[in-house]
Formats: sequence, C-alpha cells, structure tokens
Amino acid sequence: MSLVKLYDTTLRDGTQAEDISFLVEDKIRIANRLDEIGIHYIEGGWPGSNPKDVAFFKDIKKEKLSQAKIAAFGSTRRAKITPDKDHNLKTLVQAEPDVCTIFGKTWDFHVREALRISNEENLELIFDSLEYLKTRVPEVFYDAEHFFDGYKANPDYAIKTLKAAQDAKADCIVLCDTNGGTMPFELAEIIREVRKHISAPLGIHTHNDSECAVANSLHAVNEGIVQVQGTINGFGERCGNANLCSIMPALRLKMKAECVSDEQLKKLRDLSRFVYELANLSPDKHQPYVGNSAFAHKGGVHVSAIQRHPETYEHMRPELVGNMTRVLISDLSGRSNILAKAEEFNINMDSKDPVTLEILDNIKEMENRGYQFEGAEASFELLMKRALGTHRKFFSVIGFRVIDEKRHEDQKPFSEATIMVKVGGKVEHTAAEGNGPVNALDNALRKALEKFYPKLKEVKLLDYKVRVLPAGQGTASSIRVLIESGDKEARWGTVGVSENIIDASYQALIDSIEYKLHRAEDAEGVRK
Repeated sequence: MSLVKLYDTTLRDGTQAEDISFLVEDKIRIANRLDEIGIHYIEGGWPGSNPKDVAFFKDIKKEKLSQAKIAAFGSTRRAKITPDKDHNLKTLVQAEPDVCTIFGKTWDFHVREALRISNEENLELIFDSLEYLKTRVPEVFYDAEHFFDGYKANPDYAIKTLKAAQDAKADCIVLCDTNGGTMPFELAEIIREVRKHISAPLGIHTHNDSECAVANSLHAVNEGIVQVQGTINGFGERCGNANLCSIMPALRLKMKAECVSDEQLKKLRDLSRFVYELANLSPDKHQPYVGNSAFAHKGGVHVSAIQRHPETYEHMRPELVGNMTRVLISDLSGRSNILAKAEEFNINMDSKDPVTLEILDNIKEMENRGYQFEGAEASFELLMKRALGTHRKFFSVIGFRVIDEKRHEDQKPFSEATIMVKVGGKVEHTAAEGNGPVNALDNALRKALEKFYPKLKEVKLLDYKVRVLPAGQGTASSIRVLIESGDKEARWGTVGVSENIIDASYQALIDSIEYKLHRAEDAEGVRK
C-alpha cells in the first residue's frame, strides 16, 4: 500500500473537547512529540480565533522540527468580501504556516440556512478562497465540511463543491463526516462515487458520534484516501475525533501502509500518556493498543496460554506500540521498559542486574502512591541515577517554611517562603515572596542556590499542573504536581506526590533544579 500521510488536529479540534485546554507551552511540547513519532502535518490552531493560537504559530518557528509541517486552520471567505479583504484569510497568511487548511460548506442545507446565500455563491467562496491561498502558502488543503451528510442530501451539489476546490488546485480535498453519523458501508460506497468525478488527492476527517470514526478512516484508506486526519486519544468535540492511537498501528501493522516507521510506532503508548498528562486527564486503561489493560490477562486459562504463546490471546505483540503483556495476578512485566528508558538516557543497565529489579519495584511502589512519569521524564532519569549510585547530590535542604497570609478581606493573600540549604560546607538561609506559596518557595530556593550555581538563572518554570488523585478522602486526598521547566536549550518535566500540595510542589521543584545541574555537569564533561 502507498504512503498515507497523517494529519494531527489534537491542538485544534482536540481542544474543543469538554475539559481539555492546553497552554501555548503545552502545545509546543505536544507538537515536538508528534514530530518525533512521525506525524506529517500538525494543525496548530485557528490563528484568527484567539491570541493563544497566534502565539503558538509565532513560538513554533523557534522549534527545530525534524519533518512535520505546521498547518493553520480557518474558513472560506465571508460572502460579499473579496479574499484580500477577508480578515480570516489574511490572518492565516500572516501566521506563515507550512500549510493552510480551510473548511467550506458542502451541504446545501447549510448553505441555505447558515450562510444564507445561493449555492452558486458558495461555490465562488470555495474557489476564491483556495485560489487566494495557493499563491501565498506552500500547501493548501480543503476540508469539505459535512460532506457525507451533504452527499446523501444532494449528491450533485456536494460533488460540485469538490470540483470548485479541485479547480482552485487544492493540494488535498478532505471529506469530513462532521456529525459522525456515517456508517462504514455508506462511507466506502460514497468515496467510490467521488473518485469517479475527482482526480485530486483525497483525505478523510471523521468524528466518533456513532463509534465508527476509526473504522471509517480505515475504510477510507482502503478506498484510496491518502491523508488521514485525527487526534491523539481521540480527543475532540462531543464524542471525539478519529483516534490516531488506533489508526496508526492499524495502518502500519495490519494494512501494511507506509505512514510511520516501526521504531516511531514503539513510542505510541508514551505519546498517548504524555498527551493525557498535559491535558490533566487520567488515561483510559481500556483504550485499544496503548491502554494499561489492552494486553492484560487475569489468571486461569488465558495466562497459561499466553505464557506459552502470546498470540493465543493477543492480536499483536504489544511491544510494537510500546505497550506490554501484563499478568494481573503476578504482574510479571516491566523490566524491558526500564531497560528501554535507560538506553534512552544513555545509562548502561543489565536485565539481570539486581538494580534493574530494584528500580522496577521502586517505580511500582511509587505508582501505587500516585506517581506518573509520563510528562516527568527528568524525575524518572534522576530516579534511575539514584538507584545506580551515579546521582550527585549538589545541595541539601535543611528545612523550609511557607507563610500564606490574607491580611485584609479585600486584598490578595501574601505569600512568603524561608529556606535553609547546605552546599558543601556552607549554609545559606534566605527568604522570598511570591504569587502564591509555591511561587514563593521556588523564588526562595533559587535565591539560595544561584550564588553557588549561576546556571540556575537560565531556568524558567514554564508550567505547573495539579491533580487531586482519586482516593475518596476529600481535602485529605493525595495531590500530584507536574512541573515543566526549561532553559534556552531544552524543556523537562518533574513530578511530586503528597497529601500536602506544598510538599508535592517542593519535590517537583527539587527534581527540576537537580536535573538542570546534572545536565550542566554532563555538558561540561563533554566539552572537556
């Protein structure tokens, strides 16, 4: 099967899901991971709709992506306005993306009721908008919104809208099941009819309202579609979009399509959990391919069979997507993941080394307490270094105190932190204020350490996330804090867990600073 290009819209369509909102920094981190796994197009947002998306397109230019192209999303021009006067189209061009994707109306019902223009005027909107963008942007895609509903209502007109896009030389025409109600057998039949009239490359964009988004996407590829749009973990409005975490392994391993490499596919589970973590959501353990329970077996005949031949109760080898077989009664798995992570961090480990088992036991115990290391790779690396005895203790915290005081009812609370640290034989005792107790603690810690380690001035706290872990204890529940830090060269995540939010934040802050100091020392060693 020929090349199928993957178009990810997690950062735009995915954020329309209830309970999901990404900061600009989150979107940058996710974009880098999408590029790493081999996604061809990353839709960053709608530059004309909000300042956050404008900032993303500015900041993403500073990143060194290996192969992914950045797409900006928008709509066709408004009626009675020429393209060069249309604010939406001008904003798309000003964002300077690699690709522009615009949507237009395919369903005559929408043309009549939403746009309130004639069918012919709508064809002009589509053609004019695409023609305008084609001379100003390297690649232009056209999303035929509500295509399948429109085709079922008025097939002749639906095809005319695609021909308008083809005449404007759109690089790919994407057929959208916007309401998510099309059945796979309908979709395949309609695509066959479309291909009789349209010679331009076709893409597919499906929603999951009928639980058919993944099936519809795969059927579309089987019918010659060359671009598949979707989101990581199926995030999206209402019931979500087509889940790329299911589509990618199905294309690569089952349909033998060229899309991502085998090595990239092994990072799929990590990517899935990374996006869940930045979205501040608990991963779906029963999610196909990447969920914790996707290859889990619980006692009896199943366990006996898979220990002889895993294929007896597994449709594929879980390692191919970065997952693992789990035997729930004894939990026999995990060592290979530790070794893979060690290799990633250039740490030499032996599968039979007792230290490997010690790290594994330590991780399992920490995860039982609520730790998650997806999105906190720096804490994971430090954990391994401590177990191996290669961790250097640059400083120790003798103690700290945080005061959070509201002095007047109509004023904001006042936060101050006092901390005492020891570096070598010297003790530093200092205090700092902040916008909240955690910020005050961060400021005090840096103030105490920067005179010993000036490189810490380069570190910025980029993001701070808090999740109350489900324990049914109300305000006494455990808290997980995820912190993202960065300097001019890299970004890293750290994690802390405690019943006390200040303590959990302290753990993550300490790991962040220690990781920076280790990186600086390693870099200095390389230069020598």
